[in-house]
Amino acid sequence: MGTVLAAGAVGLLVGFAVPLLRVFAAAGLVLYFIGAFIAHLRVGSRKLVGPAVFLATAVAALVLNLTYHA
Repeated sequence: MGTVLAAGAVGLLVGFAVPLLRVFAAAGLVLYFIGAFIAHLRVGSRKLVGPAVFLATAVAALVLNLTYHA
Protein backbone atom coordinates (compact mmCIF):
# COMPACT_ATOMS: atom_id res chain seq x y z
CA MET A 1 0.00 0.00 0.00
CA GLY A 2 2.93 2.29 0.58
CA THR A 3 3.92 1.91 -3.05
CA VAL A 4 0.46 3.03 -4.17
CA LEU A 5 0.66 6.08 -1.91
CA ALA A 6 4.14 6.94 -3.18
CA ALA A 7 3.02 6.52 -6.80
CA GLY A 8 0.16 8.96 -6.18
CA ALA A 9 2.50 11.53 -4.66
CA VAL A 10 4.98 11.17 -7.52
CA GLY A 11 2.11 11.41 -9.99
CA LEU A 12 1.06 14.73 -8.51
CA LEU A 13 4.60 16.06 -8.84
CA VAL A 14 5.11 14.74 -12.38
CA GLY A 15 1.70 16.21 -13.17
CA PHE A 16 3.28 19.64 -13.38
CA ALA A 17 4.73 18.49 -16.71
CA VAL A 18 1.83 16.23 -17.75
CA PRO A 19 -1.46 17.78 -16.52
CA LEU A 20 -3.64 14.74 -17.28
CA LEU A 21 -1.43 12.57 -15.07
CA ARG A 22 -2.03 14.95 -12.18
CA VAL A 23 -5.80 14.40 -12.45
CA PHE A 24 -5.43 10.62 -12.46
CA ALA A 25 -2.98 10.73 -9.56
CA ALA A 26 -5.35 12.88 -7.50
CA ALA A 27 -8.24 10.52 -8.27
CA GLY A 28 -6.11 7.56 -7.23
CA LEU A 29 -5.22 9.24 -3.95
CA VAL A 30 -8.89 9.95 -3.26
CA LEU A 31 -9.67 6.26 -3.74
CA TYR A 32 -6.69 5.28 -1.57
CA PHE A 33 -7.79 7.48 1.33
CA ILE A 34 -11.42 6.37 1.04
CA GLY A 35 -10.08 2.85 1.48
CA ALA A 36 -8.01 3.95 4.48
CA PHE A 37 -11.05 5.59 6.06
CA ILE A 38 -13.14 2.45 5.52
CA ALA A 39 -10.35 0.27 6.92
CA HIS A 40 -10.25 2.36 10.10
CA LEU A 41 -14.00 2.01 10.47
CA ARG A 42 -13.94 -1.76 9.89
CA VAL A 43 -11.41 -2.41 12.66
CA GLY A 44 -13.34 -0.20 15.07
CA SER A 45 -10.73 2.53 15.30
CA ARG A 46 -12.05 5.89 16.41
CA LYS A 47 -8.94 7.74 15.27
CA LEU A 48 -10.52 9.08 12.07
CA VAL A 49 -9.04 12.57 12.02
CA GLY A 50 -5.88 11.55 10.14
CA PRO A 51 -7.59 9.72 7.28
CA ALA A 52 -10.28 12.40 7.09
CA VAL A 53 -7.73 15.21 6.78
CA PHE A 54 -5.74 13.39 4.10
CA LEU A 55 -8.94 12.47 2.25
CA ALA A 56 -10.07 16.09 2.31
CA THR A 57 -6.69 17.20 0.97
CA ALA A 58 -6.82 14.64 -1.84
CA VAL A 59 -10.38 15.65 -2.72
CA ALA A 60 -9.32 19.30 -2.79
CA ALA A 61 -6.43 18.46 -5.12
CA LEU A 62 -8.78 16.55 -7.42
CA VAL A 63 -11.41 19.30 -7.47
CA LEU A 64 -8.82 21.99 -8.14
CA ASN A 65 -7.29 19.96 -10.95
CA LEU A 66 -10.65 19.29 -12.54
CA THR A 67 -11.81 22.91 -12.31
CA TYR A 68 -8.49 24.21 -13.60
CA HIS A 69 -8.60 22.01 -16.70
CA ALA A 70 -12.33 22.47 -17.38
